Amino acid sequence: MEKIKNIIFDYGNVIFAIDFIRTQNALSQLGIPNVTDFFAHKGHNQLFDDFETGSISPAQFRDGIRKVADKLDLTDQQIDDAWNSLLLGVSGNNHDVLLEVKQKYRTFLLSNNNKIHYDWIIAYLQKDFGFNNYDDFFERAYFSQDTTMRKPNVEIFEMVLKENNLNPEETVFIDDSPQHIEGAKKAGLNTLLMDVHPEKLRDFLVHHQLL
Repeated sequence: MEKIKNIIFDYGNVIFAIDFIRTQNALSQLGIPNVTDFFAHKGHNQLFDDFETGSISPAQFRDGIRKVADKLDLTDQQIDDAWNSLLLGVSGNNHDVLLEVKQKYRTFLLSNNNKIHYDWIIAYLQKDFGFNNYDDFFERAYFSQDTTMRKPNVEIFEMVLKENNLNPEETVFIDDSPQHIEGAKKAGLNTLLMDVHPEKLRDFLVHHQLL
């Protein structure tokens, strides 16, 4: 990919390992019926979209879970623990890989995220790696809950391109979700579907001639 000057990375299952099955099981144990329809990799209840765009607060999200589970006595901690069970951690030496990539390209992070997950991730980064955010690894990190938009909507890609004066023809977006790839294509971006475990990120980049 000789013409590429910029890379936009997704976070979950590109840099940071996540497990939807764990969360489905945890939500099911809370009492959520038909959990695979409620929350899955390729689609989920509107409650999650609202939370990821900052349209509702963590308290409203938790109340939504209580309502769907029909258990008003669920504690905040029970809900947070189930929801955060999705999060496994940064795979392999991916922080080093990101620093290596940053030497060659302008790099950005674009993640569908939410306040509960974000707070868990920041605490994890502080505890396990000793840093407070991703400022050292990307020119800029975008999280959906701060933008009122989420992938795969084309507007969030167009915002990143415009705010950073990026030429989409010189930019590649890497994500593990096919639906997000399709949204990026509508914005004119080059795209790569991450189809290996995030611990293989460097191998993936080498394979696609980005390293």
